[in-house]
Amino acid sequence: MKLLLLLLLSLIIGGCTSNNISPLSTSLNSRYNDEQPFLSGDGRWLVMVSNRYGGREILLYDLQQNSFVDISGLNLPNAITDSPSLSRTGRYIVYISSIQGRPDIFLFDRATKQTKLLTQGYRSWLRNPRISPDGRYVIFETARRGQWDIEVMDLGPTVELDQPDGVVNNDTNE
Repeated sequence: MKLLLLLLLSLIIGGCTSNNISPLSTSLNSRYNDEQPFLSGDGRWLVMVSNRYGGREILLYDLQQNSFVDISGLNLPNAITDSPSLSRTGRYIVYISSIQGRPDIFLFDRATKQTKLLTQGYRSWLRNPRISPDGRYVIFETARRGQWDIEVMDLGPTVELDQPDGVVNNDTNE
């Protein structure tokens, strides 16, 4: 009888614990494929491509808080994402997304939670986008001339620059 009670108790306790690992556990290293890491200029943010949800998605990790950050609106359903890059404080994330097999460059603004397609109508293959620390320029490789070349895209003087809190832009040339 005692043996039966101990067996039942161990089954009940064992049923209350789980061996499943949360896809967004606070750990960077997991049983999932995490690749293409990119560190923000201030060293706080880490962006990467991961398959923690079963598909290739971009995840953002806060190195100060040791936790993942919600970036709802960035990862589109049925899209393959690649090559993420961060601005200085992680406000802007630039990346490649292929929705119908053709890669395009997107910009996600964490402050407004808006995604902007930067290469709409672009007629060439693209890869490896990178954003400048202040968020104004995006560079990438393009095969427009039949070989891989570098292009620079200026997002314009009206883009809100990614600067640390308290820094004022005194550039009067714009």
